[in-house]
Amino acid sequence: MGRRLHGRGALFDVEPAGLAPRLIGLRPHHHRAGLLEHPAEPPFVVLTGARGLGKSAVLGELRDAYQGHTPVALADCAEEQFARPPVDRPAESWSPLTQALLVIAEQLAEPVTGARRITFPRLMAGLVAVAAGGWGDADSERIRREVERILLLNESGSRFGGFAGRWAGKVAAKVVSAATGTGPLVSGAIEATLESIAEGFTGRRHQKASEWYRTYPNAGGHAQRGLILLSRHFREGGPAREHAERYLVRALLADLTEAYTGVLPRMQRLGRPLVLLDNAQSAPGPGLVAAVLRDRAEGLSDQVAFVAARRGEGREELRSAARRELAEVTRRTDWTPNAAPSSRALLVALAPLSADDTLHIVGSVCGDLPVPPHLPHAVHRLTGGNPLGIALLAESAAQNLPGASSLGELLTAPVRPAEDLPAVPAYEALLDRLVPAEHLAELTVLAAAHDHGSASALAAALLPDTFGPASVRELRTLLAAEGLPAVPGRFVGDRFVRTLLLLRLHLLDADHASWRTAHETMVAHYTAPEHARYRLHHELALGDSQSAVTELRDTFATADTRAWLRTLRFVASAPYFHAHDAEGRDFTGRGDRRTAVALGRTDAAHAVPEGVDAVLHLRIRRLLHAVWQLADPLVLPDPQVCDRLRFELEQLSNLRPAAGALLWRASRDWPAAALAGRPLTGPEDSDDPGAPDDGTGDSDDGPGDGSGEA
Repeated sequence: MGRRLHGRGALFDVEPAGLAPRLIGLRPHHHRAGLLEHPAEPPFVVLTGARGLGKSAVLGELRDAYQGHTPVALADCAEEQFARPPVDRPAESWSPLTQALLVIAEQLAEPVTGARRITFPRLMAGLVAVAAGGWGDADSERIRREVERILLLNESGSRFGGFAGRWAGKVAAKVVSAATGTGPLVSGAIEATLESIAEGFTGRRHQKASEWYRTYPNAGGHAQRGLILLSRHFREGGPAREHAERYLVRALLADLTEAYTGVLPRMQRLGRPLVLLDNAQSAPGPGLVAAVLRDRAEGLSDQVAFVAARRGEGREELRSAARRELAEVTRRTDWTPNAAPSSRALLVALAPLSADDTLHIVGSVCGDLPVPPHLPHAVHRLTGGNPLGIALLAESAAQNLPGASSLGELLTAPVRPAEDLPAVPAYEALLDRLVPAEHLAELTVLAAAHDHGSASALAAALLPDTFGPASVRELRTLLAAEGLPAVPGRFVGDRFVRTLLLLRLHLLDADHASWRTAHETMVAHYTAPEHARYRLHHELALGDSQSAVTELRDTFATADTRAWLRTLRFVASAPYFHAHDAEGRDFTGRGDRRTAVALGRTDAAHAVPEGVDAVLHLRIRRLLHAVWQLADPLVLPDPQVCDRLRFELEQLSNLRPAAGALLWRASRDWPAAALAGRPLTGPEDSDDPGAPDDGTGDSDDGPGDGSGEA
């Protein structure tokens, strides 16, 4: 598998071969051929998932594993070079896709073991034609600079080294002369380019390439006219530009196919060329993917191995694509395309890392530093196996242990992501990479919401007037497009991201005013009796446990035991970032008052309400605080609290013999899960549609708002 990656053996394994060796036909890091799974036509592989799952790391590992052994190109569609044209180049002669084709071809051209450079005469001619459309008022130096970079795609690196470079300068001079003369600019530039191909290269392959544009629609068998039409279509924009861009993609693939034809090239070039696209949800990704898939569906096959990475699932753009989990492609893909272009794609969802992977990463980063025994499992529970989260928390531990005693302190402690970067709190560094920066402020507030109605209430209380219900819907749509899970009962479905956002909300003001306002708004929003669990959840987040204890105490004997346990767990999933005093007020101490309450140390000082069963009341109070502490993803599990949780649930099981089995089973499952770094789950988990989400994966649709939306 990858030398620097964990949990990605399904992609990089050698014996038996993982997906990458079967797709490319080469063993990673070796110039040794392997069997191709799909010899006639490879699937266009798209790695999917939310931010932080390691898609970019996988592409980087693929590049390192095959660079020098087969032609490899990596283009990150999120880079600035694809966002807008250079300052001195007009938009009508530039697009993100043409820039990507140039960047990709420049990388693919590099020589590899047993084979010299690849030339791209077809693509070169097409890119010159496109660029010429913007030379109307350009100075000669700019024209020379642009055309020389494009023409160097035809540098073969043969024993006549330097000839192609000199030839490029000669062509540039002819193009400048044509562009600054009195004749038609585009046709003059194209004529000079084709002329120089004919003069500079007499080989059959280059001559054949110069004639390739004869087949451009309406070219009438004339290459120069084909290039003029391509340039015109590109300048027109819209569907005409898309048509021209598709032809340029076809030119790139035709040049690559040419490089792999003939007896001698086949003997020299092992495997397939590899093109990697990162952040393919952004331009030029969609256009490039669509062009390749459409041509393949129409019978214009190629042998390029494409691997793209994109946020989200791509269901709208790639509706007919085969979808697989990472583990499902370990030995074979079971991929068969149909007539739909998008069926030529194979979407592979990257899986979160395992608890063992987390243990190895923390151990590797921390080295000989003593690490609390439960820390790796707690990191895995907090992050849900998110590779970015695991790596950055491990780095924070290496830089801040033993001073930091909890995951919450590791998140707020400064961490230096790289030697050349300043130290910032770990949670800020994570949010910078896990959440769209332009929506961080809104998501920080709405992370406390459960559905559309509660999110709108929070927006009205804490966000500008311009951010109303429509903006709430738009933001939820964006979260889905980003690949974050849609969890009913949670506005932000990803538990790790939600925890980070709530931490930021808590620390937004020195006096935690925004934090208090958010939860007070939620308490006021959920006034209906059927929404009691939501109200109690937010009251507990404010440090007030009285109402929660009363509700759980009074319903214990009559409520369905399964629903009662899930309500307990949901209420106790309330966030708890700082210690609270006896009245529930936040203060800056390091102590966790929940532990003292759970262990019964405060029983004597606690005033039990008159007329209630004091034993049951105190037991429920201890139980609530034990679950609150053990369910908290930001603290390490306390073995003493686990023992107390087991005891309290055992005792409750004796009070309800008919439902005692569920309570007794929870007394075993919940403490074991907490110590193992897993969410508190047990026999009370079922397909009950009315059960609230508590961060464990079981959920409802939220309390609703009468709008038909959750």
